[in-house]
Amino acid sequence: MTEGSLERYDAVLTTPELVLLEMEADSKEDAAAQLAERMFQAGRISDLAGFLAQVNAHEHQLATGLPGGIGMPHARSEFVTKTSIAVGVTRHGYSLDFGAVDGRATVVLLIATPASSFSEHLEVLATLARSLFKENFRESLRRAHDAEVIAELINSTLVFFDH
Repeated sequence: MTEGSLERYDAVLTTPELVLLEMEADSKEDAAAQLAERMFQAGRISDLAGFLAQVNAHEHQLATGLPGGIGMPHARSEFVTKTSIAVGVTRHGYSLDFGAVDGRATVVLLIATPASSFSEHLEVLATLARSLFKENFRESLRRAHDAEVIAELINSTLVFFDH
């Protein structure tokens, strides 16, 4: 059976195992490493170091901070086996500099898409960004304190994958 677009879109983009609550990170690179480790453990990326090198290289070229305390590091990579989003919500008092003009991030979404899926990568980024610009959505992520609720919030915002 070939990997058709419908099968690809049926994939759940995040799971409770890809959500890290009470994250303590020293830097945006450390945050990305902690989240990528979750993806690696879940079998969603095949080479942890290779993927992180690509995420960090992209981050050095272009800041990925969004208004409202969001960091959204991302990479299209040959090391990604399944489009995935890992979510980190920082422990109270922790925040990370992702280069947003309005300050530091307390919610980090690491987005990983296969190298071949350029349009899917852009669609995921754009759709998530639209949701993240809504204050109530950002606050829901911050206040959830439950990995299943956070995973459901992220997956439900990406319902376009059902087409």
